[in-house]
Amino acid sequence: MPRRITDREVHALATISATLQADYAAEGLAWHGSPFAWIKTRSSRQVGVIGERLVAGWLAAKDCDVVRSPDSQADRIINGKRAEIKFSTLWAAGFYKFQQLRDQNYEFAICLGISPFDAHCWAIPKEVIMERWRKGDIETQHGGRSGSDTAWLTVTVRREPRWLKKWGGSLRTGATRILEITRSG
Repeated sequence: MPRRITDREVHALATISATLQADYAAEGLAWHGSPFAWIKTRSSRQVGVIGERLVAGWLAAKDCDVVRSPDSQADRIINGKRAEIKFSTLWAAGFYKFQQLRDQNYEFAICLGISPFDAHCWAIPKEVIMERWRKGDIETQHGGRSGSDTAWLTVTVRREPRWLKKWGGSLRTGATRILEITRSG
């Protein structure tokens, strides 16, 4: 026999909770049936690792040589080039947010965005990231004196900034950019 709530205050809170549940359940409907839905159930730390592993597997399937970086300044070495990998699932408001961009020892960043039934990718040289950060096109992530060392890039699909289009968009275009970067001199 199910337990019943007898405390009036708890019952009132439970009623409000049930009302709110419908709002949050609707958010999850966009991912229903998606091959990527399971990723949304993982912790943010795990999601980053999953993103790195997705990129590594995807590029290995394209005959790229992909190995873990020997240090924490980059995530992978792809065809001899140091790459930082940033991963985002589509936010409910319709954008990706690639977080924790830093001035570290990598040559380019791969930003992989996963939507319920689509994926997007940008391969951005580090010097472009640093320039766009200085110009304000990429936002500083944390405020205050001690928090100015990280940035985040917000990308609304189909309204991506003009400067970013050169570096990818679709998964196919992103792959082309990665191959151009990693197979050049």
